[in-house]
Amino acid sequence: MTKLIKIISAPLISLIFLLNMSSAVMADTTVSAEVGFIFNTLLFLICGFLVMFMAAGFAMLESGMVTSKSVSVICAKNIGLFSIAGIMFWLVGYNLAYGIDPGGYIGKFIPWADGSKIDTGYSDGSDWYFQMVFCATTVSIVSGTMAERIKLWPFFTFAAILSGIIYPIVMGWQWGGGWLAEAGFSDFAGSTLVHSTGGAAALAGAMIIGPRLGRFTKSGAPAPLKPFAASSIPLVTIGVFILWLGWFGFNGGSQLALGTATDAIAVSKIFINTFLAGAGGVMGAAVITRLHFGKTDVVQMLNGCIGGLVAVTAEPLLPSPFAAILIGAVGGLIVVYGTKLLFSLKIDDVVGAIPAHLFAGIWGTLIVPATNSGANFSTQLIGVLSVNIFVFVVAYIVFSLIKATIGLRLSKEGETKGTDVTETGVIAYAIRD
Repeated sequence: MTKLIKIISAPLISLIFLLNMSSAVMADTTVSAEVGFIFNTLLFLICGFLVMFMAAGFAMLESGMVTSKSVSVICAKNIGLFSIAGIMFWLVGYNLAYGIDPGGYIGKFIPWADGSKIDTGYSDGSDWYFQMVFCATTVSIVSGTMAERIKLWPFFTFAAILSGIIYPIVMGWQWGGGWLAEAGFSDFAGSTLVHSTGGAAALAGAMIIGPRLGRFTKSGAPAPLKPFAASSIPLVTIGVFILWLGWFGFNGGSQLALGTATDAIAVSKIFINTFLAGAGGVMGAAVITRLHFGKTDVVQMLNGCIGGLVAVTAEPLLPSPFAAILIGAVGGLIVVYGTKLLFSLKIDDVVGAIPAHLFAGIWGTLIVPATNSGANFSTQLIGVLSVNIFVFVVAYIVFSLIKATIGLRLSKEGETKGTDVTETGVIAYAIRD
């Protein structure tokens, strides 16, 4: 009898225990300060890993978009700029952004040092790492735009200035508690602070260095595709998929906390909206190229994905899923027509970074008040104008100085042979007779 009671009662006791545990979990959405510290730190590190993996996506995308004679240099540029950005962000960048006085404009030119305390909610090292990979992403945007005619070491020089000084200053205006934060500007994960910053710098560089030889005809139309054909569309596609994956870290990690159920739900919503905005960008570009140009342009679809992701980055938490699709779809349309605009201006953007990051970033930042009642259009416009004008002007000056001193562009002979031959001496794709 006793044995029978035990058999019957054991499952009941287990069920009651589980129900009690479930109620406790549902009722208690907070943890101790130390456990919250651990979860928040883990969020930064895991999402930072995802954002770092975006570097592989950028390398693949750019390698696939350039011609086959310039692939090795793209690889050198991408691993080099990531290394430079990390060193410069440790040396001066982090404290230029976070060492700023409330409502101020610039921080302190001192190296980062770890001062972690449980009271801050996360380890300083995890925050440095997470913010560093954002910085490196900004520099990656410039790389592809100026491909196939810029010298390697002048680009590295600009990468050091962008990652060590220009980006940290504008980052500090908002995320460091500077004057834009005081004004009420809203940019959740960096549509303007990261993507428009990289796009504005890329635009300045493209205007200074000029288009590739023979890229445009005298009438202004792009030259026939064949001499400038992408080396590998499959590589571009894989690169975009990697970027899309990395974007979950980019946006999800910007919740900055995972110590409560509310934060976990928020990160999940951000993941959904991030995915849907990217999908909206893909299909927006697919539909419009089919309707307007008669063919479905896969390159525009791929860049449309990036444009959609950039657009939702300014506010990935508050839009409904349907709104996220629409925001992303408009980002995709902006990429298509932004590319057409650059062609008309004879601005040569090899990978389409300016429409995808600068133009779509502006759109995403300005549409924030539509879903975030705490933001207003005038403040968003002030933030967009101030960041983009500042970055463009400073980048234009820096590129001009580099051009006037150590030189910026390859010689005509070097450009004709290809940057792989002239800059690295390493040929990516062997030519077989």
